[in-house]
Amino acid sequence: MFDLIGAAAAALATALLLFGKLTAMHGGIGLVVVALAGFVGYYALLVSLHSTAQEVIDKVVTVLLRMAGATLFSVLVFIVVYTLVRGFSALHHLNFFTQTMWVAGPQSPLTDGGILHAIVGTLIQISIALAITVPLGIMTAVFLNEVGGRFAKFVRTISDAMTALPSVVAGLFILAAVVQPVFHERNGFAAALAISVMMLPIIIRSADVVLRLVPHNLREASYALGTSRWRTVWHVVLPTAKSGLATAVILGTARGLGETSPVLLTSGVAAVMTVNPLNGPMLSLPLAVYNFVTSPQPNQVVRGFGAAATLLIVVLILFGIARRIGGRGPGHTTPRQQRGVHSASVAAANRLAAYRRTPAAPTTAPPEPAEEQLP
Repeated sequence: MFDLIGAAAAALATALLLFGKLTAMHGGIGLVVVALAGFVGYYALLVSLHSTAQEVIDKVVTVLLRMAGATLFSVLVFIVVYTLVRGFSALHHLNFFTQTMWVAGPQSPLTDGGILHAIVGTLIQISIALAITVPLGIMTAVFLNEVGGRFAKFVRTISDAMTALPSVVAGLFILAAVVQPVFHERNGFAAALAISVMMLPIIIRSADVVLRLVPHNLREASYALGTSRWRTVWHVVLPTAKSGLATAVILGTARGLGETSPVLLTSGVAAVMTVNPLNGPMLSLPLAVYNFVTSPQPNQVVRGFGAAATLLIVVLILFGIARRIGGRGPGHTTPRQQRGVHSASVAAANRLAAYRRTPAAPTTAPPEPAEEQLP
């Protein structure tokens, strides 16, 4: 503890001297970077006075990892707080969630207009994308784990490569392959297809990892009972990995909700409510954020931050649900599942007790055949 306090004090003093007295350096970011670097150096020096080399390496690496975690958490908190503060002027108006921009213009006050059409468009597009990607992604993951073969290796390579696919490429693909030759206009269905391209590799990869964790002895026990491969998958493998599969779907949904480039090229911009994904442009929350923030009008910028805050809250909730569902280890059950197991055990015990109390039906031995009389 004293090593940490001393290193922090020495690093802060060194950074202030360098940025205030000894050099011409200036800037808050540079001050923080120099202070962190000095903290690590001073801490290693202080620990080395009373520890071995291996202990110094272990403690310094531990401090670096904790600093990295604290930095990432601080960045996340800063993004969330900054977005909420900038968009609070729009968020506390009820009309922001119940009206569309059909009743308001760029210079209208925040008491007029809202993002209802963007919220509805996002829900429609993500629902279509889920209807496409969930069965296809889980079936692909089952194929990779339960069937295998040379073609499965090729499919796994393609899905891994698609994970790093730039989102703008997915939007350009749907624009060239679907929008221009088929619909001849941008619409919500094309945007849902572009979102599906981005969600599919996430779901495949996550579900693949989850299905690999299912113990093989469960499959072997099912095969030993004489069941087929697909009944084993349906009744043993998938129920065992259902929490992990739900996490994979939620992670893919969060990825699809935050995509801007695909919908920018395929969805189109509309100021009115559009509930038919095949009929004209359909605005979504990421596209609404982009359009509002790039406007020169201050009220539009505030609406953009309000839409971004709404989208950010939805994504954080989804990640929280994914963490809640997928954070339980094997054998850990929820209180509801524990109550269900207890009820099933009690019912089984009652059936066994009733069977034991039932008197056995009397049985009569068949008559023995009469012996033949010898003459």
